[in-house]
Amino acid sequence: MLYEDDHLLALNKPPLLLTSPVPHLPGQPSLMNLLHTGIAQAKPWAKARGLAYLANAHRLDFEASGVLLLARSRTVLIALAELFGSEKPYRFYVALVHGAPQTAQFECDAKLGPDPSQPGRMRVDPARGKRSRSQFEVIERFVGYALVRCVPLTDRPHQVRVHLQRCGFPVVGDQLYGGHALLLSTLKPNYRLKPNRTERPLIAQAAVHLERIELPHPVTGAPLSISAPWPKDLTVAVKYLRRFATPTSAAHSLPALPQQAQSDSEG
Repeated sequence: MLYEDDHLLALNKPPLLLTSPVPHLPGQPSLMNLLHTGIAQAKPWAKARGLAYLANAHRLDFEASGVLLLARSRTVLIALAELFGSEKPYRFYVALVHGAPQTAQFECDAKLGPDPSQPGRMRVDPARGKRSRSQFEVIERFVGYALVRCVPLTDRPHQVRVHLQRCGFPVVGDQLYGGHALLLSTLKPNYRLKPNRTERPLIAQAAVHLERIELPHPVTGAPLSISAPWPKDLTVAVKYLRRFATPTSAAHSLPALPQQAQSDSEG
């Protein structure tokens, strides 16, 4: 649990878990189904909070981790929908991408729609797609990679990932949109794998994490900021990129990893 009050709950969704059911993955577990089942069965965590209603206020991809904001009433859900629909910067992702953006900041304004040739995949569709806007800022550069802050101003499926691909910087591990797994053997000089072992990727799925949500509280209007610690695979990947793929000119000016990420990387 990242945050709770009488109107909201916020959880840190793990990667490789659906937020809610989708037609092309029938039977796949989803976080919302698990929560609704717990409420219906009056599980202790639900009963203690008097929960009768819970709904996710925004999207979070199957591959993505991070802050998932939940409304405890329909009135609050509607208020959050209006906030997230206002095209203001309320959600702040981090993503590890292939390539080296030439500018510190860039953006993508490209309409998105379902790819009819592949269920569950999105594509840029200028004719029939929905308006989609994202802003990006380079946090840290590596040789062949970059850590990027991503701010979607609209809320479309896979928006951050498709827009980054459109800009020429697919997300590491995102095979659906042109990314590849990150292997230590491609970074570490003289890497040697023990006999009869298969190398495990540092990151095998899309390296996208919703690190922070900042918005006015939908009931009180007070500023609200909710943060989620990085997943361990992203923490470890950045640690090794800093060790083996940091440009010489940046070696003495590295931003600190998030506190939780620092402690995780020690293990």
